[in-house]
Formats: sequence, structure tokens, C-alpha cells
Amino acid sequence: MMGHLKRIFMGTKAVADRVKRVIVEVLGVHEYEVTDAAIFVDDLGTDSLDTVELVMALEEEFDCDIPDNYATDLRTVGDVVNYFTSRTTPLVPN
Repeated sequence: MMGHLKRIFMGTKAVADRVKRVIVEVLGVHEYEVTDAAIFVDDLGTDSLDTVELVMALEEEFDCDIPDNYATDLRTVGDVVNYFTSRTTPLVPN
């Protein structure tokens, strides 16, 4: 008989902390610059190469693939946090 499954939710703060740590490491920006409202291009000075490196680092951090159509919609730090918060609900045995 299969065991029951439950969802484990990674809280928004845990996701935000991981996302922000990756952004600081990859982009070399100060932690205080990485706010939810920060726009990657305008506020954090990213270019297309930075964006590719950041997406790859986030995929590695969260062990997932970000489809290109989603990656282009991630304009702010908050967008990235929301993206991963909505996707970190794996089913695990109870």
C-alpha cells in the first residue's frame, strides 16, 4: 500500500534568502541593493550575459530548469522569489 503524501512548503523567507544570496554571489552586488523591488537591468546593472549566468546559478541552487519563456519574465528580485516560492512544494512520503 502506498504511503500518504504531504506537501512541504519552503517559506517565502527561506526562498528569498537563497535567491538573494545567489544574486549577490553571481552579480557581485551589495546585499543591501538586492531588494524585492530591484530591477535587474536598471537597479543591479545586469546585461544579457549576467542574466544567463544568474539563471544558471538559480537553476543549480534550486535543482530545476527555468524555461526560457519564464526567465525573460523575471525582471525583479521579487519576480524570482515569487517564481521559486510557487514551485517549492514537493510531494514527500508522510
